[in-house]
Amino acid sequence: MTSEVALLGIRHHGPGSARAVAAALAQWRPDAVLIEGPAEADAVVHLAAGKDLVPPVALLAHAVDDPSRAAFWPYAEFSPEWVAVRHAVDHDLPVHFIDLPAGYAFAPAAGEQALDRADDQAGEAAEERPADPLALLAEAAGHDDPERWWEDVVEHRAPGTDALAPFAAVAEAMAALRAEGLGESRRDELREAHMRQRIRAARRAGHRRIAVVCGAFHVPALAAMPTVAHDRALLAGLPKKVRADITWIPWTHRRLSQAAGYGAGVQSPGWYHHLFSTEGDPVPRWLTRAAELLRAEDHPVSSAHVIEAVRLAETLAALRGRPLAGLTETLDAVRAVLCEGSDVALELVRDRLVVGDALGEVPEGAPVVPLQRDLTRLQRSLRLRPEAAPRDLDLDLRKDTDAARSRLLHRLRLLGVEWGVPARSSVNSTGTFRESWRLCWQPEFAVRIAEAAQWGTTVEEAAVGKAVGTARAAVELAELTGLVETCLLAGLSGALPAVMRVLADCAALDTDVAHLAGALPALVRALRYGDVRGTDHGALAGAAAGLAERVCVGLPPACVGLDADGAAAMRARIDEVHGAIALLGPDAAAQQVGEAGEAGDTGEAGEAAGTEGLPDRWAAALRSLARREPVGPPATGVPGLLRGRAVRLLLDDGRLDSEEVGRRLRLVLSTANAPADAAGWVEGFLTGGGALLLHDPRLLALLDEWLGGVGAEVFTDVLPLLRRTFAGLEAGVRTTIGGRVAAGPLDAAPAAPESARALDPDRADAALPVLAVLLGVRPRIPRQRTGRNT
Repeated sequence: MTSEVALLGIRHHGPGSARAVAAALAQWRPDAVLIEGPAEADAVVHLAAGKDLVPPVALLAHAVDDPSRAAFWPYAEFSPEWVAVRHAVDHDLPVHFIDLPAGYAFAPAAGEQALDRADDQAGEAAEERPADPLALLAEAAGHDDPERWWEDVVEHRAPGTDALAPFAAVAEAMAALRAEGLGESRRDELREAHMRQRIRAARRAGHRRIAVVCGAFHVPALAAMPTVAHDRALLAGLPKKVRADITWIPWTHRRLSQAAGYGAGVQSPGWYHHLFSTEGDPVPRWLTRAAELLRAEDHPVSSAHVIEAVRLAETLAALRGRPLAGLTETLDAVRAVLCEGSDVALELVRDRLVVGDALGEVPEGAPVVPLQRDLTRLQRSLRLRPEAAPRDLDLDLRKDTDAARSRLLHRLRLLGVEWGVPARSSVNSTGTFRESWRLCWQPEFAVRIAEAAQWGTTVEEAAVGKAVGTARAAVELAELTGLVETCLLAGLSGALPAVMRVLADCAALDTDVAHLAGALPALVRALRYGDVRGTDHGALAGAAAGLAERVCVGLPPACVGLDADGAAAMRARIDEVHGAIALLGPDAAAQQVGEAGEAGDTGEAGEAAGTEGLPDRWAAALRSLARREPVGPPATGVPGLLRGRAVRLLLDDGRLDSEEVGRRLRLVLSTANAPADAAGWVEGFLTGGGALLLHDPRLLALLDEWLGGVGAEVFTDVLPLLRRTFAGLEAGVRTTIGGRVAAGPLDAAPAAPESARALDPDRADAALPVLAVLLGVRPRIPRQRTGRNT
């Protein structure tokens, strides 16, 4: 160390290093503090002066012209750099970040290394060096685990009388490594040249006691100052710097623990925070917190358990030759004593205490894009606090606040901010007035919000712009109808006209029935949201009716000659369209006509009226599909899977009776038909439920007779289809069918019970009002009968 500059070599995110830095700064009393970090951070470091910037936080830098090119520098309370920042602002000292500006990392020639550069500066192993300096030092000391060695010699060591002595020892060890050329890279040379230039600038500014906080690996290069010309020559090879913005954003301990993406690879941030913030022996207090956590989760843990766990952790440390019990010994004690050997309970302790869900805070004055400021305003007004821990949220869309929350979450999803993800409700409900979400805030959402700022300055404006832009770039009809549904869910009435125009143009040009069938369900679902959300969906009815008409016309020929995979995909489309057309039935159409008539819009009324005959036209399409049996080569007909599905849908709708279904089944199962085609027909017919085989034993008898007559040479071919078909039936139905077949014969229907034959009409009428309420229909007034009491 020189008489003017104290080089404090640290390990990033190390609590022992953080304590050592605090002690060294208190002893050295510098008049300026220089910190390894992006030079642009000088503009926002003053925000640390108040109490509103609460770690864990991160510096976020991004290119102004392309916010997707971004990098993070995370800091926790136990990060040495954060300790240096706090010392400087608390003592009103100049503080500067001296690493290469982030703008160089975003330049086209080096842009792909931006995240790697930030990760390395934050202490991550983003770029593998030829050798790990810590591993080499640990090996020289006779240790095979560099992490444990560093904990023993640094993290668990309390500062001595000379707070600068540990840094001198670390600098000497690193100098020995670098003298052998171990661990150096071209990128490190550029960064170190820039750091030296900033140290020279601090000297020129008149500072005489300068403290430099940097990674220990860089200390030898900063101590041996080459000439200014040498460093200028190195930096001359840098690409042109890109203009970049920088700010503070909240970070989480969980993100610090992740080695991939924007994590910092700190495996135990919760434990490190405890080590840094606890005075005295940290193990008893940490085990007490573990006991409190386990008791809160109904695990029987007493004070005696804690005492025994402390003894075990200390004993294990002594047996292993460690100066203090570390995380390994502490977790071994937790598993053996507090968790009684249970890895499940131990995983709870790892998740909540070793890692944790701490989420930092940033002051209102931190620079943000206008879109972020609007989102913060909405979060406060809707009482939706961003939290790192996942939580469930149930919304009742009949309430104004919940409806506004739903719109916000849908708009953010459209912008690529997956703060909320739709989840299964804990409350059983099939109505459209209820939504359930799984909320979990991630730090990198700050980048996605910056990226989305190109679409607008408010959440609603940005979502509208993104929806219109997505619609114009869409190439598939299903993507557009899904976008329409999203716009309605998000309440983006400003985007709907433009999206609907693109949808109409795309639908007019698309002749693929599979595309039309895939697009219709989302459009029909969107029609259901008007009642609860108050959206105007009159224009959607005409578009939905037009798509449905084209599907009805084009479906039968589109199903000819499909292979097995194509038939399976088309069957799923047919089921979806069947449900969609049921929603577009006469009742829905009448409602659309009434609404349009009240508004005086006869055009919309005419469009809605077009849906009145859709169920009949759809039924006609299904009948045509069911009749197209193979004649000659298989490519000339519709696969049995689709024909059987069409018959089943017609039966369920009451458009075919059991006699006709039996006749069709006999034809399909005749010897003139190929067994594979017949098996496919049966699969399509029974998909969705096989209870009808129990209600109509004749169908079961036909199926049993056909199966018994299948020849051995083709039985193995149809067996997988039949196994898949019957595996999809309810367990109770399969058991009952097996019992019926075993009991035989199957050609006679079972006698109806006496109670079914002696029906009491008056008692049946008494149940009609209750059934009407359950089904949501208008109750029928029971007929009055004479001579009987009701």
